[in-house]
Amino acid sequence: MSVILQQVLVGEDLAKVRAELAETGWISGKRTAGAAARGVKDNLQADGASSKIQALERFVVEALRRHPLFDIAARPARITRLLFSRYEPGMTYGAHTDDALMGPADDKLRTDLAFTIFLEDRNAYEGGELVTESALGDQALKLDAGDAILYPATSIHYVAPVTSGARIAAVGWIQSFVADAAQRETLFDLSVARTRFAEAGAPREQLLLMDKSISNLLRMWAR
Repeated sequence: MSVILQQVLVGEDLAKVRAELAETGWISGKRTAGAAARGVKDNLQADGASSKIQALERFVVEALRRHPLFDIAARPARITRLLFSRYEPGMTYGAHTDDALMGPADDKLRTDLAFTIFLEDRNAYEGGELVTESALGDQALKLDAGDAILYPATSIHYVAPVTSGARIAAVGWIQSFVADAAQRETLFDLSVARTRFAEAGAPREQLLLMDKSISNLLRMWAR
């Protein structure tokens, strides 16, 4: 299940991220690619060793955690450090699947979900769509600046070549308390339905039963 998170960053927050990235130095993205992906990855990344970039990572993650759909869609246990990526004309990230485990050797996390937060206006560059492969065919996505896509890290996906302008985004990975994708989707659907019933004025007793079911399923499935 993929979920679009609209307006993760807006207004002054989005302007702050874009302004700070405009002043940063960019290095080869191959430095953070796994062995299988290194041969197809051609982009630039902000230097994660910079204290300013590390502070910007925390700022963006805090905004992501505040989004009303993020917690119920991801059930996040842990989040990797962010990567700020830049694709200039001719750059692409060919078809690949993400490493199952990421992080330092003594503190790896399981990558259940991936996310991309688009940071550049969609009309400011050509190409650069995030394309995920599925049984229904390739699905290409290009969102407004500040919007994010949350999708299974298990998928084969790629970033289409940029033909003009620059595609700038923040990407990261999540280890979920609920590793099974079908179970996460069930919890998400129930949580969304609960919200809609509450907005429609459903009796408290009915909402309480839904809360009980959601909580008990989470107890059963969380690891």
